[in-house]
Amino acid sequence: MIASSSPPEPPLSEPIQEGLSMAPSGDPATPEAWPVTIALLGPTASGKTELAMEMAEALDLAVLSVDSRQLYRGMDVGTAKPTAAQRARVRHELLDLRDPDQPINLQEFTALALEAISAEHRRRGVALLVGGSGLYLESLLRGLAPPAVPPQPLLRAQLQALGQPLCHGLLRQADPDSAARIAPADAVRTQRALEVLYATGRPLASQRNHQPPRWRILELGLQPTDLPQRIRRRSQRMFADGLVEETAALLARYGPDCPLLRTMGYDEAGQLLAGTIDLERAIALTAQRTRQYAKRQRTWFRRRHNPLWLGREGAAALTTPGGEGGSARATTTPGGDLLREALQVTREVLG
Repeated sequence: MIASSSPPEPPLSEPIQEGLSMAPSGDPATPEAWPVTIALLGPTASGKTELAMEMAEALDLAVLSVDSRQLYRGMDVGTAKPTAAQRARVRHELLDLRDPDQPINLQEFTALALEAISAEHRRRGVALLVGGSGLYLESLLRGLAPPAVPPQPLLRAQLQALGQPLCHGLLRQADPDSAARIAPADAVRTQRALEVLYATGRPLASQRNHQPPRWRILELGLQPTDLPQRIRRRSQRMFADGLVEETAALLARYGPDCPLLRTMGYDEAGQLLAGTIDLERAIALTAQRTRQYAKRQRTWFRRRHNPLWLGREGAAALTTPGGEGGSARATTTPGGDLLREALQVTREVLG
């Protein structure tokens, strides 16, 4: 239950521990006693990483990453993965889980993420998810249960040999609903949808069930008005910070057919290395693709989530999945310090 008022704020430089009930108590069958999961979501380049670290420091939490590309080792600059210094400052989980030539599917990620969330619930009664990968967030927050189809290496090799344009065309014919949700250039998800279809004989979309978790969920959102400028600056910074060199090393190890190396940033850096475009064009294309991706993210969040948009008026979304118990109330928040807003509403939830 969100309280109607909150105690005076402690100094932001000190961990917020006194006055907060950070571990679950009471009857676990009662929704009010369920552990809390905070989800800080928003489009790429919206400032999630820094705010998440400040929240984690204040609340003594780990940052649990929900990013579909930061899962992979060696993909650091091009995914804006937290740096070594940032990871030394705050513990991060769910990063560097696989090599880029070993794709992780939704079911595998969900299992690993649920373990990390449960560990934080046992330790603090609260878990902090941070990311912008919509399907991964839905799997965790709404209990989306993907089909239990293990990876099919031989089929994936055959699909990769066919090429992404043909594979996405096949998906449009056999599973148009999934094809409409998957970007034509997204080879990883296209291959997974075809993999499920061939293994089960049924479209992926028809096999998704929801099993809501027994958590209280607080969704906090970031959507800065200067997002296009942020994306442009990030794209410039990535190339300045070594994206081309990182891409060259990945290409040398995994080859140009690795699907993840055709995603935004890496594809453009690869074209630059091949001499087909210059640096200015590579940066411009990366920024353009990132803006397009951010637009898709905003559409997803608008349709599937109801977060408290920090820094502007919005609705605080404290929910109990499946509509059982819990509470939600409309809350308006003034602009200003995002961290103070985030901590204020978090304290209301924790009581």
